[in-house]
Amino acid sequence: MTSSRERRFLVANGLTLAFGCGFLLTLAGQALAGHAEYNNDLIATGLSPLPFGAYLLSTDFAVDVTENWQSEYLQFFLYIYATVWLLQRGSPESKEIGRAGTGTDAEQKTGRHARASSPAWAAAGGVRQVLYSRSLGILMCGLFLLSWLAQSIAGCAAFNEQHLRELQAPISWGQYLTAADFWDRTLQNWQSELLAVGSMAIFSVYLRHRGSPESKPVGAAHDSTGVEG
Repeated sequence: MTSSRERRFLVANGLTLAFGCGFLLTLAGQALAGHAEYNNDLIATGLSPLPFGAYLLSTDFAVDVTENWQSEYLQFFLYIYATVWLLQRGSPESKEIGRAGTGTDAEQKTGRHARASSPAWAAAGGVRQVLYSRSLGILMCGLFLLSWLAQSIAGCAAFNEQHLRELQAPISWGQYLTAADFWDRTLQNWQSELLAVGSMAIFSVYLRHRGSPESKPVGAAHDSTGVEG
């Protein structure tokens, strides 16, 4: 039986846990579907199918996973930095018109304006405060670059594996970075992420979802900006 402490933990972390479980389930589903499709291609070319465990360690699976990860982290990285300076009248995703910028120390509760409950580095000065005040964006940028690097390496290996099956010469990682295959994989993900974020920003001006912090209150005016439900 679930204890009250465990229930409190589940309630307090429900969003992260739900999406974490959803991530693992969909990753497993992708692995199963990808394995089946990969083996279909192998059989069609007269080769032996690959065991599931070996497929999980293959470059084909790695590039499919990392190309999605890098585009998602790019979305968050760009949105975090863009919303510092760019505004959208009427969107709960935007700050109020006229409040673009990084804000004052008093508004951000940093330095001498920090409270007892503030993180230690918010009260600190110098490099620590500068880093901490941009730590979310830095992390998202780092995860984007790392996953994009992983995609390029795995993609190059998968590309060369396909070339070798077709008795074509492999190419170097540097050559792959300028290849159409790399940029096709990259840009098809980037454009979908930019479309999704831009659509959310403008649709939330006129449409509502009761109870969601991503929406304004149902009765809020269309030009109300920076107001969450």
